[in-house]
Amino acid sequence: MITVHHLNQSRSQRVLWALEELGLPYQIVRYQREKTMMAPEALKKVHPLGKSPVLDDNGTIIAESGAILEHLQETYDTRGQLKPTDTHQKLQYRFWLHYAEGSLMPLLLMKLVFGSLGKPPVPFGLRTLGKALGEGVQKAWLNKQLETHARYIESQLGSQPWFTGEQPSMADIQMSFPVFALLARGGVDHLPNLQAWKTRVENRPAWQRAIAQGGPFALPGA
Repeated sequence: MITVHHLNQSRSQRVLWALEELGLPYQIVRYQREKTMMAPEALKKVHPLGKSPVLDDNGTIIAESGAILEHLQETYDTRGQLKPTDTHQKLQYRFWLHYAEGSLMPLLLMKLVFGSLGKPPVPFGLRTLGKALGEGVQKAWLNKQLETHARYIESQLGSQPWFTGEQPSMADIQMSFPVFALLARGGVDHLPNLQAWKTRVENRPAWQRAIAQGGPFALPGA
């Protein structure tokens, strides 16, 4: 039996979606974030990094959502429904699988961190300075980077409904978390193609089943 170690409001939602798309049976071990929004210590008993998602595939422990998605596709996607066969599309597939966490998520994490420097748990006496520093970094550099990335992704979805073509793939599943985060707190306006893609994701029965299994998934704004 496949077991998903699932943290609420986290990247592990992608793994549940993938399992539902593949129609695989699985069970969930649930974890709740601490007040600090960090993962609980209990996850370190599953994997030394103490992060989610972690997949236990009949005793084989796999961390990192990209590695998990590739494992599921290579092992269980016997019909090839979640990976394109066209050479160009396969290159795009590989690109988006790595881009999601390698390029986009670091910027979104910085947006979250710098936007929080004027709020608890930053000590009260440092919040004014923290807010000024955070706003300065965002205005001078970070917001411009996010704008560039958002416009690039928006243009890629202008000619096709999914990241690798006419059908969804593991690339879309991998991109779901950063795109949802980008739309929620990236601060970039007028992204109709990304909004339409998000709607297509939310309308998929497998996504809806994953939400029913994993719990509500809504990333807060900045």
